[in-house]
Amino acid sequence: MAPAWSSSAKDIVGTALGSGRVWFTLGYGILDEVYWPSCSLPQIRDLGFIVAGEDFWCEVKREHRYQLSTPDAEVPLPKVVHEHERYKLEFEVLADPLRDVVLIRYRLHGDGLRLYALLAPHLGGSGHDNSALVHAHGLAALKQDNALMLVADQGFARGSAGYVGASDGWQDFQQHNAMTWTYACASNGNVALLGELNALHGVLALSFADTLEGAQTLARASLAQGYESARVGFVEGWRHWSRALRCDLKDPVLKQAVRRSAMVLKVHDDRRYPGALIASLSIPWGNTRDDPGGYHLVWSRDAVEAGFAMLACAHHEESRALLSYLIATQQDDGRWAQNFYTDGRPYWTGVQLDEAALPVLLAAKLDEMGLLDGQRAAATAMARRALRFVARTGPVSPQDRWEENPGINPFTLAAAIAALVAGAAHGFLDAADARYALLLADDWNARIESWVYVQDTELDRAHGTHGHYVRIAPPGQDAQHSEVALKNRGRVVVAARDLLGLEYLYLVRLGLRDAADARIVDTTRLVDALLRVQTPSGAFYRRYNEDGYGEHGDGRAFDGTGVGRAWPLLTGERGQFAVQAGEDARPYLDAMLASASEGGMLPEQIWDSEPIPARGLYPGRPTGSAMPLVWAHAEFIKLATVMQHKLPIEQLAEVVARYAAPRVAAVQLWRPQAPGAQLDAARPVLIEGDAPFVLHIGHDGWQGVRDVPSAPTGLGMHGVHLDGAALATARSLEFTRRFLDGRDWEGRDWRLQMGAPA
Repeated sequence: MAPAWSSSAKDIVGTALGSGRVWFTLGYGILDEVYWPSCSLPQIRDLGFIVAGEDFWCEVKREHRYQLSTPDAEVPLPKVVHEHERYKLEFEVLADPLRDVVLIRYRLHGDGLRLYALLAPHLGGSGHDNSALVHAHGLAALKQDNALMLVADQGFARGSAGYVGASDGWQDFQQHNAMTWTYACASNGNVALLGELNALHGVLALSFADTLEGAQTLARASLAQGYESARVGFVEGWRHWSRALRCDLKDPVLKQAVRRSAMVLKVHDDRRYPGALIASLSIPWGNTRDDPGGYHLVWSRDAVEAGFAMLACAHHEESRALLSYLIATQQDDGRWAQNFYTDGRPYWTGVQLDEAALPVLLAAKLDEMGLLDGQRAAATAMARRALRFVARTGPVSPQDRWEENPGINPFTLAAAIAALVAGAAHGFLDAADARYALLLADDWNARIESWVYVQDTELDRAHGTHGHYVRIAPPGQDAQHSEVALKNRGRVVVAARDLLGLEYLYLVRLGLRDAADARIVDTTRLVDALLRVQTPSGAFYRRYNEDGYGEHGDGRAFDGTGVGRAWPLLTGERGQFAVQAGEDARPYLDAMLASASEGGMLPEQIWDSEPIPARGLYPGRPTGSAMPLVWAHAEFIKLATVMQHKLPIEQLAEVVARYAAPRVAAVQLWRPQAPGAQLDAARPVLIEGDAPFVLHIGHDGWQGVRDVPSAPTGLGMHGVHLDGAALATARSLEFTRRFLDGRDWEGRDWRLQMGAPA
């Protein structure tokens, strides 16, 4: 069979806070993917159990009758109890704090039974080209520089290695109702191992190393030291870490949930590369594909969202380590790769402007809280590079935050504007760059509505609103009259004015617009009417109308197209806005909690249609997308804390102060990617370029033509200033640019109308 991963529906995830470098996940009551030596690299698909007697056998994960518990919310030490008419199987899973080993202490209750361990190696992050063998000391697998060993303290009676779907142990039981095969090895394929345990209780050690001998040594050493010793170290490590966590909530349920969410964020932090926060220890719809990336990669956006959540609950060092990591992984041009492995190697190749702006906001927040300390010099250099990229690229982003469409969107725009102001206010920029950054921020802020706000549309007339913010406006086009091609719907075209999202809420969260602004209120009314989904778990929100990222209507996995489902993290965003608007936000927190897995993991999406029991899909419960999602847990923490402190953790005082009242930009900036065909004749204009150029310009049909050389303006940009007096009598400007960096003439004439102040 072609290899695939296990389901992304995780019960719980865990790791030890020591020198050991393994991360484990549980799903359907068994051990799923285990990651080593970083949280970017899964090494097995799963490790489960078969229970057999004289007249029956079953694979415990398929029974799906189990309970899961942990000692405390912040200690990811899962105990799983599977109940069956013929048996009770209980086991506990932990990572050895000292070694690259996962330990499982198990006990099977029942008469006349045998217990079998069923292991599917996916070494090196793929199920292809693995080799499995029955070893004198246990079950083993190899692939290039990756090796694993499964050792039992009471030993195995026998073992077998086979190819999945043909000669593996599950097929043996399926065909013969017993273990009859004892193949010594299976090489270079999608393989699985089966081992009959000598005892019905004991300890299993699953170890990883770059050689088989190393894996064997680690497993046997861990067993020799003893399970209880590892358990004490594991629990104490987590309890010590959690003592620094600040959570002032009085409600014990919420307090426990915040502590659990903080634990989830910490679990997703790498130890080879401290500060590398991956998006999820899961592969969306993993049981249908052999995706080498999944979500076990770093997105700077998701990581910064988690960094702010850590600040919200006073885990400052995690946020500082994240900032250092982001400084180290910044690209030479100032941006970050769309996503990347924990060692910094890029994976996908898209460019997202918000991912360049958000690290600057994190650095500024650390500075505002007095936590930047010795990082200032490196953070300053990072911010300068990032803001040069923002200034050169914006306001258009090649991809939005959902990694689908190019254009101008409110979320990215808000992050970019706030980052420009923060860079100037926190001393990250020199005087000339700071002046220009504020000019640029003020201009973009003043033009937000001209780019992403529409009025008197069919939607508005149908719902009694005057206008609304759109999800995105395509590059160089206005939102009122343009169209957007939906990437996950086979490029179905939708009018931009009809496409809603929750991106606009960041205008309020970051302090650019007031929650009571009529435009914000109207958009919220539309969003609640069109994107809100009521489920037995509570209210959730879809990313945008016409979204296609989710299971198909019949429950089949997303395969490039599908039906967009509702997201708990968006419930968190809507809840934060509720706090800022003076509403009751508790229902949003309760909904997020109700969507969680057995172990408290928050999913990326929940099912929002009629139940499909055969596929495990129920309204208000997780779908096959990622779970847990770090961003969702971060939103939960931030929502819980903002309910108490009222101010979003991402908000910066300088940004709020600058835009507390409507602000007219002193200078109008023009660049091709910033749409706008009319200028205010009463204010100066700055014609911009990303390199030195000569402006060939005339007015009113190319009258009074002249050539004007550009001058540096700041952040690597160049421009020509046209003052108000020279513009006052012109009805239009016509111009083109000749770049001096080898591009020569740009090959297009531009025409701008001069009008009265907007």
